[in-house]
Amino acid sequence: MGKTILLILVGKRKESAVTLQQILTGWGCIIKTRLGIHDGVMDNCSDTGLLVLELAGTKEQRDELARKVAVLPGVTSQLVELQLKD
Repeated sequence: MGKTILLILVGKRKESAVTLQQILTGWGCIIKTRLGIHDGVMDNCSDTGLLVLELAGTKEQRDELARKVAVLPGVTSQLVELQLKD
């Protein structure tokens, strides 16, 4: 059994959020779990954020989503494949 996780670090959340959200919406059928974290609330809202996505779908679909996210300015991502050892 294995899991594929896409980690996304957003450096300019206010500038990148709309485009990033459009990409994630377009690939929503392969996103099994989504967790978003950013520091601060209300008057102290941070401009950086972290998204953790558990992905389904084919390897090609997962790679393509990771590629589309990685080309956004101010965004860094890493695709992580985890497998249980027998």
